[in-house]
Amino acid sequence: MPRYRSSGPAASRSALTPAVEWGAGIRHALLHTLPGRAIVLGLLIKLGLAPLRLVLGVTPAFLSVVDTVAGIAIAAGLAWFVFRLLVLAKRRLLWRVRRKLIVSYIFIGFVPAILIGAFFVLCGLLLFYNFSSYLVQTQLRELEGQARFFASSAAIEIQRAGAREAAAIVQRKQANGAAQYEGLSIAVVPVGRSCGSRSPLPAPDSGSRIPDATIRIPNSRFEIPNSITAGPWSHVDPPAAIPAWIGCDGFSGLMAYSHAHRTASSQASRAADGQTARSAKDHEDTHMFLRAAAYPDSASPGYAVVVDLVVGDQSKQRLRRATGVDLKTVSTVPFTDRPDAKPLEGRPGGESDAASPSSNAGPLSWVTLLTYHDWHTGVAGMLLVSTQLSIAEIYDRIAAAQGLIGNRSFGQALLLALLVIVGGLFLVIETVAFVVGLALAKSITGSVHELFTGTERVRQGDFTHKIAVKAQDQLGELAESFNSMTASIEDLLRQAAEKKRLEEELRIAHEIQMSLLPQGPLMMPGLSVTALCVPAREVGGDYYDFLPLGDQRVGVLIADVSGKGTSAALYMAELKGLMLSLSEIHRSPRTLLIAANRIIAQHLDARSFITMTYAILDLQARTMTYARAGHTPLIYVPGTGVESRRAQILAPDGLVLGLKIDDGEMFERLLEEDTIPLHAGDLYLFFTDGISEAMNADDDCFGETRLGQLAEDHADLPSDVLRERVLREISAFVGDAPQHDDMTMILLKVDEVAAAVA
Repeated sequence: MPRYRSSGPAASRSALTPAVEWGAGIRHALLHTLPGRAIVLGLLIKLGLAPLRLVLGVTPAFLSVVDTVAGIAIAAGLAWFVFRLLVLAKRRLLWRVRRKLIVSYIFIGFVPAILIGAFFVLCGLLLFYNFSSYLVQTQLRELEGQARFFASSAAIEIQRAGAREAAAIVQRKQANGAAQYEGLSIAVVPVGRSCGSRSPLPAPDSGSRIPDATIRIPNSRFEIPNSITAGPWSHVDPPAAIPAWIGCDGFSGLMAYSHAHRTASSQASRAADGQTARSAKDHEDTHMFLRAAAYPDSASPGYAVVVDLVVGDQSKQRLRRATGVDLKTVSTVPFTDRPDAKPLEGRPGGESDAASPSSNAGPLSWVTLLTYHDWHTGVAGMLLVSTQLSIAEIYDRIAAAQGLIGNRSFGQALLLALLVIVGGLFLVIETVAFVVGLALAKSITGSVHELFTGTERVRQGDFTHKIAVKAQDQLGELAESFNSMTASIEDLLRQAAEKKRLEEELRIAHEIQMSLLPQGPLMMPGLSVTALCVPAREVGGDYYDFLPLGDQRVGVLIADVSGKGTSAALYMAELKGLMLSLSEIHRSPRTLLIAANRIIAQHLDARSFITMTYAILDLQARTMTYARAGHTPLIYVPGTGVESRRAQILAPDGLVLGLKIDDGEMFERLLEEDTIPLHAGDLYLFFTDGISEAMNADDDCFGETRLGQLAEDHADLPSDVLRERVLREISAFVGDAPQHDDMTMILLKVDEVAAAVA
């Protein structure tokens, strides 16, 4: 229905209705919907439990469960209402086409640009992150080379000076390197193993050379009875022996240790309870150190030198100054499930100022995976090292090798220029695209609004409204098409009304034609007769009738007017009246058809004709006399008293009715009449060509042979059951093919009563 806007006092009074409608809508949503009732019930439960919780102090378990269920109900109800509000907001906000176009432009123009920018930023971050991991590993490998250098040089010096000078050499080495390398700890461990022929110790990774280290003393062997240590050894206990998994070439690599970190609350509770075991609030801090083990150049070394370099604050600051990467926390990835796996080395420690891993996370945090070894078993594990990097510092170090332009390097200046130029072009292009998009959206939505206004006028019945054509484009052609449509729509409505009237008249004609046919089966002792007529259109030209003649005599008539539709139906109605009159006069089917042909030929159109079969059944004489005027054959199945019950197709000669030739002499000369005796169980099938010529999708006809075989196979069935069987077979044969002709059929069966009647 059209919407009207009013003004004046009524409109001012209606201004108060939105608040009232909103209040009624909220009440309805809360009290008459399932989510609203869930919210109200949940709030009432929580309000009821609040005083009880204050009184009891401790909430019982059952009430806690009830309170949780109430909270879930409130959350579910609110989620449902939020979803409905989002749907309503989308429907209201995006109702106009202009808003939809703007939103689509944002998704097509801005969102991909943002995604592309985010993609490049992410790629850049991943590049810097991977580069920072490379820098960290490079610095650790350099420290590993220094530790190996210390161990190799100490082993050779002790070999040259003898066991008595071992402690002094170790102390001197530790004192010389302690200022540069944090936590430098050295230990000389007695060993007893045979290494066979050995080459000189390899030079350290740092490229430093040992002046006298390559002097080989193959037969020098002495043993150190006890371990000698130098340095703090605050991270782990000094090694007492060299594990068997370390070969004669020595070892250098990354290791890790952990110290128990104790919080202040944990210390207070431990002091109060006198506990010695680790509290639940304690946790372990993992740290890294580089360890190198070297043997003297001997076939049977009696000792090994172990050097540890702790990766502490000094090493982290050196790494930060050299690379711009800051090491934060270290955590272990658990060992694989191997039977010889052991935990990290460590000892119960005191307080640690290291922050937890979660507190060190920053906007540019990253993790690096490093491989470490267990000292006792040699099993490899993974360390997860969290780092924090400064992109500016890393980029400054990369660009420092280039020349300066002013106070900036060439790379920095080039990057700044590219950012300014590309960013400016991007903003200009996006601004121009946005303005052009709005202009195009306005032109489109303006035309859509005009079309909407025109459709509203048409919906109200105004077909004179025209839309102004402002542009020669597709929208202009659409407006012209709308104007043409409104010009012809009234004529279409008039044609629709006329079509409806004709359909109603055809419906009435169909009802009238069906009323001209016999209503129900023929009720006559000794005969079982059933029939049907299915027009191909609303009305048709097929006709059948039962004509009571008295003295146990009845006439059975079936006819087919050529053509279909209204003209055939009118001839069919005329034929009915004529046959009713002639059946009262003529007692022979042949004379009746001759008289009917003489009358019909004078009034029938020259292009039309009628086929007909007329039979008179005399139950007293137990005979059926019939004549066929060009109609389809009659199918006859003998009764139980006949030896062979095979179907017979009866087709005596006869010409169609209504031909205007030689005043009916040929019709009278060709027409034959035949008489058949009636026996109990005889079956006669009258039908029109719509039955035998029913076609499927392959243009194959059902055929008289198939129809006769069907009647022969099921002749013992009652007439009405046999009729339905024939219809089902025809329907299955035709399938989805349309009905092209009227279908009429009469099934006449002689009962056992016929003998008694005769």
